[in-house]
Amino acid sequence: MESLLALFSDPTAWAALVALVVMEVVLGIDNLIFISILSNKLPEHQRQKVRRIGIGLALIMRLALLSIIAWLVGLVQPVFTVAGNEFSWKDLILIAGGLFLVWKATKEIHHSVDVTPSHDLLEKDKKDVVINNVGSAIFQIILLDLVFSIDSILTAVGMTDHVPIMMIAVVFAVLCMLLAADPLANFIDKNPTVVMLALGFLLMIGAVLIADGFGVHVPKGYIYAAMAFSAIVETLNLATGRRAHKV
Repeated sequence: MESLLALFSDPTAWAALVALVVMEVVLGIDNLIFISILSNKLPEHQRQKVRRIGIGLALIMRLALLSIIAWLVGLVQPVFTVAGNEFSWKDLILIAGGLFLVWKATKEIHHSVDVTPSHDLLEKDKKDVVINNVGSAIFQIILLDLVFSIDSILTAVGMTDHVPIMMIAVVFAVLCMLLAADPLANFIDKNPTVVMLALGFLLMIGAVLIADGFGVHVPKGYIYAAMAFSAIVETLNLATGRRAHKV
């Protein structure tokens, strides 16, 4: 207890906490977009439950990884080399997660733009009801939670050595995700063009994860700046459309 009081009496610890909270909230946006898109494919009465479960699993996973931080740091050690490139377990997890995101986003985009005859469409919808049940959705959320959690915690380790600060930042970021989950998912559901934009974000994030796994590090500031610019443009388009509709 005394060590915690000493830690939080240090101004540098508060500065690290603020920076870490901001970083965790920003990194949580990727996870939240995926959960929103996936939950919106379920029947309406199941959506909120799946979001809560997905976000709860994200919190549990991050706290569990923090409790085995020494093992987690070891994931960045090279395990094999291919053509002069060293690959660690972290790299392999990022590549697998990136490929899954690219596949999932591409599949959803194809489903959105493909014009299918009415009979085939009914058959496809029946299959989707079977595929996109609660269990399947939660399984896919767990896979991405794992990828985003490892990336998030390893980034946090690079910013501070104090586990209590990391835990507080993670809990605060997940609470923000919990508050934003329903409004974001409802907004995406009511605006089809936003769905396509969000799927584009997932494609970009998947490509960045794959590049990161191969050792090509793209500064995340560029990624989130591009996402913010696209979101602003889409917001202006929506506002213009609503104004024209009223006129």
